[in-house]
Order: sequence, then C-alpha cells, then structure tokens
Amino acid sequence: MGGWGVVCTENIEISDDADISPYPALHLGHDRDILRQAGMVELVHKHGALAGAELAHLGLYSANRTTRRTSIGPSSRLLIESTEPVQARAMDKSDIRTLRRDHRSAALRAKAAGFDIIYVYASHNLSIASHFLARRFNDRTDEYGGSLENRARLLRELLEDTKEAVGDRCAVALRFAIEEFLGPDGLTHDGEGADVVELLKDLPDLWDVNLSDWSNDSQTSRFSEEGYQEPFVSSVKRITGKPVVGVGRFTSPDTMVSQVRRGVLDFIGAARPSIADPFLPKKIAEGRIDDIRECIGCNICLACENSFVPIRCTQNPTMMEEGRAGWHPETVPIRRSDDRVLIVGGGPAGLECALSLARRGHHVTLAEARDTFGGRVSREASLPGIAAWSRVRDYRLGQLGKLPNVDLYPASRMELGDILGFGAARVVIATGAKWRPASMQRDGISSVVAVDTILTPDDVMDGQTPQGRILVHDTEGGYMGGLIAEKLQRCGATVIFSTPALTHSGFLALTLEQDRVLRRLTSLGVVMVSCCELAGVTNGQATLVSTLGADPLVIAIDHIVVVADRLPVDGLAKQLRSDPDRLVDVGIRSVNTVGDCVAPGLIAHAVYAAHRFARDF
Repeated sequence: MGGWGVVCTENIEISDDADISPYPALHLGHDRDILRQAGMVELVHKHGALAGAELAHLGLYSANRTTRRTSIGPSSRLLIESTEPVQARAMDKSDIRTLRRDHRSAALRAKAAGFDIIYVYASHNLSIASHFLARRFNDRTDEYGGSLENRARLLRELLEDTKEAVGDRCAVALRFAIEEFLGPDGLTHDGEGADVVELLKDLPDLWDVNLSDWSNDSQTSRFSEEGYQEPFVSSVKRITGKPVVGVGRFTSPDTMVSQVRRGVLDFIGAARPSIADPFLPKKIAEGRIDDIRECIGCNICLACENSFVPIRCTQNPTMMEEGRAGWHPETVPIRRSDDRVLIVGGGPAGLECALSLARRGHHVTLAEARDTFGGRVSREASLPGIAAWSRVRDYRLGQLGKLPNVDLYPASRMELGDILGFGAARVVIATGAKWRPASMQRDGISSVVAVDTILTPDDVMDGQTPQGRILVHDTEGGYMGGLIAEKLQRCGATVIFSTPALTHSGFLALTLEQDRVLRRLTSLGVVMVSCCELAGVTNGQATLVSTLGADPLVIAIDHIVVVADRLPVDGLAKQLRSDPDRLVDVGIRSVNTVGDCVAPGLIAHAVYAAHRFARDF
C-alpha cells in the first residue's frame, strides 16, 4: 500500500533445530506453515508488490529452547551469546545433507505460499552459512573447512539447491554481510568478503549486501549518517553483473537516488525507514518529500525486538497497532467538532496531540512556554550525536504548518488564569517532566552540600558546563547518563561515570549501541565505575559504596550530576482539576494530561500516548 516494490520477511526458520526462541520468528519447517505465510503474501500481492522470504538456519545462535533439539554448527563449540552454557554439535556429512534437504523443502514451501523471491541467508553473523564461512567458528579439515572455497561450499550448495528447487518461478537472492569489522579474523569488504562475491558472483539472481554483526548493520544515528554502508558495499556491483540491493538507514530521497545513479546499488532496501514511514516510496513518487516521516535512528524498534515485545517507533506511533487497533499510519477518523482545544506544552506529546486532533477536524491552539517548540526533543537533540532526533519535532511542526485549523504560540507560558480565560472547551496539559532537582535528591546527598554543587541533566541541557572533576552518577541506566558524561568531558571537565548497575547504560544493549557508547567514553578519558551506590557527598568528596562488598571509594569532586528519575510537571493540571465548578463556569468541559506529565518515559512513549489520546478523544 505504501509503494514498496518488494516486502521481505525477517528470518524464517527452516527446521525444528533452527529454533531461536524467545526471539520472534516465522516458520516454514512443516507443510502446515504454508498457509500461515500465504496470508502475508496475498496481502503484499494485493498492492502490486513482490514478496520475499528470508530462509535461515541460525546455527550457533539456535539454542532450540522450545524444540529442545541439539544445536548444530560447523564445529563443536559454545553457542554464541547464549544465556546457557550449551554447545553445538559439530555437523557431520549426514547433518549437512539434512540441512540442505531442510532448506530445499522450506524453499518449496515458500514457493507454494506464493513468495516471489526466496532468500539464502548469510548475514549478520547469524546464519549457519556465515558460521561455515568464518575461520573463527569453522575448524574443519574436510572439504567444508580450510580454504575460503571450502568454507563457502555449503553456501554455494544452498544457493544451487534453492535455484534447482524454485528457480523456475522464483528469483533466488543471497543476503550477505561483506564486512565484519574483525580485520583478518573475519570477512572484509576488501578481502575475503569480496572474494566470496567473486566466487559466487553469477549464482544468485540478486545480491542483498550489508554489514555484520547486527550492531554494525543497524547503527544508530549517534554513530553513523544515512547511507553509511556505501564504502563497504560499493565494490559488489563491480564484481557481479547481477542486481544489488543494500541498506543503510536511508531517509533522504536524494541519498537514495545518488547511490543508484552512481552505480553503488540498483535497489534501495529499508527496514527502519519503513517502520518510521510505511508510505515513504509513495510520498517520493508523488513528490511529497516534506511529508516523509524520517527515521531518527534511535533503535527503539530494535530494543523492542530484543525485549521480545511488539515493535514500537518513536516517529510512527501506529507501528504494530495497524492490525490490533486498526490504526492507519497516515489517516485518523474525522470527527468534526465546534469545541476548541487548547494544548499547553509543545514537546513531543503536545506536538503529536495537536497534529492528530487537528487532522481529526478539531480547531487546536498549541501554546509553548519556551521560544521554540520541541520540549525535551529539542533539548536532548543538543547533546552529542543525536541531532537527528529533532526530526520528531520538525516533522510535526511541518505538518501542523499546513493545517488551517491550528494556531501555534511559542513563548507563551500559560498560567491558571490564562487557561481559564482562554475560551477553549477542551484543555490538554502536555507540560512534560523535569529531572529530579538537587533540592529533592534522595539517598546519598548530604544536606550540607551546596545546591549548586549538584546538577541535573536539565542544568546541562540548559547550558551549564561545569569544569573540574565531575561525578556523573547514573541510576536510570538509559541513554542520558552517557550523553551527559560525553558532553561534559568534551567541554573540558574530568568526568567519573558511576552506576550501581553491573554495566553502564544497560538499556543501550537493547538498542545495539552500549558497547559503542562505552568505547567512546573510554576513548575520551571518562573514568568508568560500576557496581557502586552513591553513599554520601561532603566537603568536596563523594563516597561510592560497592554493591559487591569491596571497600568504599572516596573521590574528590567539584560537581555531581545525578541522573536518577524525573518528576511530572503536572501542577497546572492539578490546579485546574481542583475546582470543577469553576471549570463549568468558564465553559471548560474537560481537562486531560498526556505524555511525560502523566508518567515520564521514552520519547516514543510520549508520542504514542498523545496519538492514542487523540484517536480516543
């Protein structure tokens, strides 16, 4: 419906010993699975697109927790990233024949389900074909080990088997990670990665190329620009005469067209951008470039998948609600009303609420106390590396500017009297939240410490850049602690970054950037201290007590930034609700709250809550 030429599944398990639970996966290991996949294919074909099936056995990642089959791999070794101390069995020739048969059978089932493109998967360091290719996993001495040609033998056989089975009607694609960023220990785009392309160059009908592992392939905007994979994948078209598709968090049509015109790629692949805007191709085709809801590269979508829950998106609050709740990404039900709506607070929740209510047909006034709209989005986007997050603000402001039934008032702080006298029948409070201030810090802060010694992330985002030795103590475990530490270190301070957790910024493991964040902070000279509670601050010293029973750590500090929790800014809402009779007297029919002023969370939570409110209004 959105104009995509091809819609591909994610990994489809080909057999019972390819089980990656609890991660979600599709299945084509049994004939009963055909009908389930055929429904997706039918809907894709309904809109004129082709359907692609990514068949995969994830080898050393397949712990088979549900099927309880023995894991298999090229060699006997521990499973990769398993939470259990379980090893895979080294595959013998019979196992290889069984794997090939299972893959061929899954390809035939995919064909029966109506898929047009059948994938062989050797990407992200996730598949058994990738594990055979990698010397670090493959220590075989038979014809499937040793030389690159031998290590690529299984991949070649899977491609040949698949083409023989379904090539009469289906295209056969190879999804291949050409660069692993492991130097001589892995595939490199100018070494063995390119050699694999040379070995197999004319065998697939389509090369789908990317980077390995997943954290490299799906980098956040904090660490890469769109189209960042070009230097690594551009050589593929020089080797093969077959068409090439690639990814790279593309959001700008100019970048996409440039890579096609310059012969880097033939087709543009998009996963995260299609989540942020499922109608991206249609908007390009219709020349509505300004209407594209661009991916901000925050990887909240990946965090959800890694948490085994339905995907959400910061930019697109309808993601995964299309079927469950019937939400269309581009339209909301029209409900004409003479009630004027006043929204107080122009952050992510206020902007989304205003846009969705206005699209429904309400006359909306949006008042923001600061000179600019965006709230926490604008403030956080000023921190190192996440300027792209401002797209949450910019997209909504751009869309609001096109609507005649919206009035925008920046630099307009609304007090109780202002709201009561405004004349709006409906009032929505979206005033956000503030980081807990120094005067309200809890455990570990001595009452004798000067208030200006203790700062919050809000202080730093407001422009305070204290010098000297600064302790950033993070009990939240999200992205903010690392951003504040990086900001202050770059501004010339000496930063000690402490946390009571086992590791810093634990949430970022879900967004696939924790290791990058910690490496960057270490390279900048930030001192990392984990497993420590802040026990006290007095006389220019902070005492950190180990949660593991080690001796306390006393460090000299000039300032402390505490990244703890946030307080909802809900004073206006409480004032309004305290006198219902007065609301009736002035004609206010309802007072509602949305976003962080209800319960602080991620930006994605605020946007979703506001969108849901507007649909239910």
